[in-house]
Amino acid sequence: MTAMDDLRIRAAVAADIDAVLAFWKLAAEGTSISDDPAGVARLVERDPEALLLAERADGTLVGTVIAGFDGWRCHLYRMAVHPEHRRRGISGALLRAAEERFVRLGGRRADAMVLDGNEPGRAAWRAAEYGPDERWTRWVKPLPA
Repeated sequence: MTAMDDLRIRAAVAADIDAVLAFWKLAAEGTSISDDPAGVARLVERDPEALLLAERADGTLVGTVIAGFDGWRCHLYRMAVHPEHRRRGISGALLRAAEERFVRLGGRRADAMVLDGNEPGRAAWRAAEYGPDERWTRWVKPLPA
């Protein structure tokens, strides 16, 4: 069991990449085109504070969120909590850290990518006072590698 006083939030470093990718296979819903060592390395190199990790005091990874800020908008991706540690405040702690980062950087509104079929994830986002904006639909185009 993870107690909140046993939790720390920190930014990922290059040495965390393999552990993060393994964690996402276990804890994250769906996959991303960037779920590979090169993709995560680019993120950590370009914005060293964007990938936030929640760890127990013993170093066990129990949660992640990407808090990306492009200078205009605040985007949240890859919110994941270890299945054995859910419903204990970890996602809330990660979101507080992400939102504090956004405010420090001058952000004014955060948005989250949530898979339509991910009901537990949607419930967690609703509990954090996020909601769908029916005016928008995500349009995507994979780029050549």
